[in-house]
Amino acid sequence: MPSTPPVPTGLSAEQLEVWASVATLLERLPAALDAQLQRDSGLTHFEHGLLFALDSAPERTLRMSTLAGYASSTLSRLSRAISRLERKGLVRRQIDPSDGRVTLAVLTDEGHDLLVESTPAHHALVEQLVFAPLTPQQVRQLGLVSRRLAQAIDPAETWSPAGGRSRPA
Repeated sequence: MPSTPPVPTGLSAEQLEVWASVATLLERLPAALDAQLQRDSGLTHFEHGLLFALDSAPERTLRMSTLAGYASSTLSRLSRAISRLERKGLVRRQIDPSDGRVTLAVLTDEGHDLLVESTPAHHALVEQLVFAPLTPQQVRQLGLVSRRLAQAIDPAETWSPAGGRSRPA
């Protein structure tokens, strides 16, 4: 019986173990967050994030291009999500009165109300899945590692709930 040679990976055994853990996390966490939000509020995690960013913005309004950047999304993906949210009455689009070439996304009162209603359970799940298993030091390390990896993927600044864009790690 011929033996099959091992598949070359280019990664060390330790790197492969870490990568397997990261890849598993990248599959399981979004699925768990989506499932809870879909069940409780009819939103995806991506849509909830859009509502959260709009709710945090002045006048609950952002340029579509700015929102796409905050969401690390293409304008096409963002536009499809905003269309779904518009059909639910949670967001509306309007032309920027100061620049007719720009489209704004505006959170409606209904969108704000759904966000207020859905956020506590969402945050409880994030606490349970991401923070509870870690020590405070590990939480800080997770933040640092996550920012560095995101920066390696795309050096553009990212949205921060502390009021706008965050600095690179």
